[in-house]
Amino acid sequence: MKSLWTLALSGLLLTLSGGVQAEQAVGCVEVTVGGYKAPNYDCLSQQMGNNPDGAAAAQKNQEAMNVPVNKRPPNQVGLATPAATSTRMGNTFGTSVKPQRPPN
Repeated sequence: MKSLWTLALSGLLLTLSGGVQAEQAVGCVEVTVGGYKAPNYDCLSQQMGNNPDGAAAAQKNQEAMNVPVNKRPPNQVGLATPAATSTRMGNTFGTSVKPQRPPN
């Protein structure tokens, strides 16, 4: 009788431990529906988000976006550049203050 209880208890423990291991999936599962693959985006996002260097990379990206005004190119600040002025003025650049316009 004791061996029967031991056998039942060990079987129950194996079932419970197998259930815990099934919940901790290592890889992502891709499902094919009607010929189209549908990846598990939650799993992929979780895998991409567990990068310890991710915070450092995000901080570097933020620093790169916050360039001081005196270091930015003139067209980002709103200043006129010779190339932009030449395009706007057409063939009258340097000879007239009125931009080139097509004949009416």
